[in-house]
Amino acid sequence: MKIYLDMVGCRLNQSEIEAYAQQLLAGGHTLTSDPAEADLAVINTCTVTVAAAADSRKMIRRTAREGAGEVVATGCWASLEPEKAALLKGVSRVISNAQKEALVPTVLGAGRDFSDDQSLARVPIPGPRERTRTVIKAQDGCDNGCAFCITTIARGEGRSLPAEDVLRSVRIALRGGAQEAVLTGIHLGSWGQDFDHPLTLDHLVERILKETRLRRLRLSSIEPWDVNDPLISLLASDRVARHLHLPLQSGCAATLRRMARKITPAGYAALLDRVRAVVPEVALTTDVMVGFPGETEEEFAESLAFVREMGFADGHTFTYSARPGTTAAEMPDQVPHPLRKERNARMREVLASSAAAYGQRFVGQELDVLWESATELEGGGWALRGLTDNYLRVRAESPENRWNQITPTHLDSLNTSGFKGKITG
Repeated sequence: MKIYLDMVGCRLNQSEIEAYAQQLLAGGHTLTSDPAEADLAVINTCTVTVAAAADSRKMIRRTAREGAGEVVATGCWASLEPEKAALLKGVSRVISNAQKEALVPTVLGAGRDFSDDQSLARVPIPGPRERTRTVIKAQDGCDNGCAFCITTIARGEGRSLPAEDVLRSVRIALRGGAQEAVLTGIHLGSWGQDFDHPLTLDHLVERILKETRLRRLRLSSIEPWDVNDPLISLLASDRVARHLHLPLQSGCAATLRRMARKITPAGYAALLDRVRAVVPEVALTTDVMVGFPGETEEEFAESLAFVREMGFADGHTFTYSARPGTTAAEMPDQVPHPLRKERNARMREVLASSAAAYGQRFVGQELDVLWESATELEGGGWALRGLTDNYLRVRAESPENRWNQITPTHLDSLNTSGFKGKITG
């Protein structure tokens, strides 16, 4: 059977469809990049914002329209609105988040236990979700209860995968030739805290470094209150990416209180100082939300000034999106949509300026780059695009196809699309 896999949303959704791909290939099926060729398509949906939910519906409709034999809808939007998902043309089955770990044997009737299958090896998914870096699920769900977040409703309570399961996923990735793995979860920083004998994320990172030959490990988004000193120390390892993505959401203390976030601007700034003291060249990236209910112009100005002061290496700006069932959706003083949009543009300008300033520090340096795409040039050679461990995007040309290789590269110049480099090794 030919299977098409696609998703909307976060890295956790990417990790889940990568796991499906491994199981499908081990079961004798093939993957296709073209829905028209697919006997079956699996779409992993998202609902973190109104736009993400709309994108999920559009993807399902488009996949069916382009000719997939049948469509299975799973993920957060499908879990919260299963009746609507089932009514979309082409959808044959809706699999909730609670059932999705068993999606492949459930849908295909395989009845196969993949938990100890030595034939599993990671293969990049053909099509729009092809990635060089593998994304590995270590945790799911969340207990934080941030006022704006619907993902906690869609994903349920926080729960950690056992370390052995995570290590097994890393070994599967290595059998497929992966050079870099990204650990991910809805609340990744809480990993191990729900065990009978609680552990912390640094324990898992240490085990991966000691028990596998993975060349580069990257951590996905971590809540700032979960970052401890042992984890910071591990960033100094030459096999751990010098990069932390620490969601801020607002640089205003009053806004953070309404959001029910477990951090203050002062505490966040102190954390960044601690991290930079250990790894001065670390890339610190963030998420910032604008237009949260009750956000006055003064509060937004306070947040904007704080973000400017932090000197982030990059960041993503979210425009607040009211999600039914969340506390924030019922709050008074909802900010008008045109004002939210205007604030988004102003915040993005500050983050873009910070990113440019961070990048300028590395012009003229030599850093290792993992080449994530390679395009053959008409006159011969290859155009490469890749990423350093500290999240700098680099392009270069090479007489050889260096896809999925890590090579030392001199960073010659920087513009708005990233660095132009020259491979030196």
